[in-house]
Amino acid sequence: MKNDKRKVVLVGTGFVGMSYAYAMLNQNACDELVLIDIDKKRAEGEAMDLNHGLAFSGSHMRIYAGSYDDCKDAAIVAISAGVAQKPGETRLDLLQRNMMVFKSIVDPVVSSGFGGVFVIATNPVDIMAHVTYTLSGFPRHRVIGTGTALDTARLRYMLGEYFRVDPRNVHAYVMGEHGDSEFVPWSQALIATKPVLQMCGEAGCQTPCEGMVKISAEVKNAAQKIIEAKKATYYGIGMAMVRITKAILGNESSVLTVSTMLRGEYGRSDVYAGVPSVVNKNGVDSIITLSLTDEELKKFHDSCDILQTAYSGIKFN
Repeated sequence: MKNDKRKVVLVGTGFVGMSYAYAMLNQNACDELVLIDIDKKRAEGEAMDLNHGLAFSGSHMRIYAGSYDDCKDAAIVAISAGVAQKPGETRLDLLQRNMMVFKSIVDPVVSSGFGGVFVIATNPVDIMAHVTYTLSGFPRHRVIGTGTALDTARLRYMLGEYFRVDPRNVHAYVMGEHGDSEFVPWSQALIATKPVLQMCGEAGCQTPCEGMVKISAEVKNAAQKIIEAKKATYYGIGMAMVRITKAILGNESSVLTVSTMLRGEYGRSDVYAGVPSVVNKNGVDSIITLSLTDEELKKFHDSCDILQTAYSGIKFN
């Protein structure tokens, strides 16, 4: 990163982007927030609306609608822009269209002289982070996706409810694709320092117990349940983006399950997937390799296979 300025540029002022911006304002997460959208008037209106709440927030953020030139001295460029899937459109067709959208964003960001970290939230997030990595030519640690950070938060919340403990004392992860092939490595799940599977065994349950199987399914299907009820999900992912942002700007070296390029970790390379990673001002500073069981490692490989196959179908020329 070229500077320590707490400046963030957000590209895409839809529901996800503005949930992120609103949470940034309330958490006073940066000093300067720039909004960019293909509909510049919308970005201007969103900036005005946020600014009118500054007096209530205790924040001194500078918020305004800008252009790609504003990326030059930013620490983070967060992207939540993208196109929706059309009726009858294949996933690959959607990916191809989203790649073109991202090219129209990433090219001018890089041309501005941007020297910070890309944070990608657009779905399918693992593949779009990989697309950004390819288009930008940036080193892998400076292009990260939100990955399974939100899924991990959902898991910890549900485990906290199940065991009646504060979710902050739950240490468990969701890994792989942010999608249908994601999985929970239960062998690594802890309440404080006690394995969850041991707690299930002491309760007389089978391993894995029915409660954990149910929680895995609920975590995986949470987004669909929300979409069925309210048509879209945005608050949770917006707050996940803020958590990643604060880890970068604060140089926290926090362990978050973001999507990052693997280079031999877990026996995989050249694929973006959600794994526990140390996040600081460098972006992903390192990847923490968990001791997965053979069954868990197979689930991870299967998930990576799906992601690599989808990415390989995208045409960049």
